[in-house]
Amino acid sequence: ESRFENWGWHASELAIQENAVTLARYATICQQAGLVPIVEPEVLCDGTHSLETCQNVTERVLAATYKACNDHNLYLEGSLLKPNMVTAGMQCPTKYTPEQVAEATVTTLQRTVPAAVVGVTFLSGGQSEEAATVNLNAINQYQDPGRKPWALSFSYGRALQASVLKAWAGKAENVKAGQFELHKRANANHLACLGKYSGDVQGASGNESLFVANHSY
Repeated sequence: ESRFENWGWHASELAIQENAVTLARYATICQQAGLVPIVEPEVLCDGTHSLETCQNVTERVLAATYKACNDHNLYLEGSLLKPNMVTAGMQCPTKYTPEQVAEATVTTLQRTVPAAVVGVTFLSGGQSEEAATVNLNAINQYQDPGRKPWALSFSYGRALQASVLKAWAGKAENVKAGQFELHKRANANHLACLGKYSGDVQGASGNESLFVANHSY
């Protein structure tokens, strides 16, 4: 995974290029070893930046990433992309609708991601469980079927696990409750992949923000 701080219009070109090359090298090495690479360039949501700024930076990052992938002769049909959705910074005073997030995200992908890429599996990037699902649903509904040659799915961490961990709480007697939460959240996101999520699935974490400032693994 490569992570990019979103410094408005001043995102470092050197950082973008260096990380793009590193991702391309990683992806090529994976394929040489018989593995399917998941290319993960993430523009972080820390900050007050607008939706438009995130779109601008994400387009630059994805364009550089696929230029590097082509330079390294990556077999695009044997790879997946795991990007951020295009969202405003967590401290941005303007609140955008799922439809606006969907338009910005799909437009960004259309401008930068080759049609040969098999699928796009979004990371949740600190969104609440519900926001991540609702935004994924809006993305799949946008321009349906439109010019979206990739499967648009999810590869969530926090937005798939938060309610599970809260229900389980590390106790053996709560295992079934945790499994039930996982099933609910997975099914909600399955429906969102089809653009058929109605927003009626509430988990133990629900709309709680999962954002962690300066999050690192």
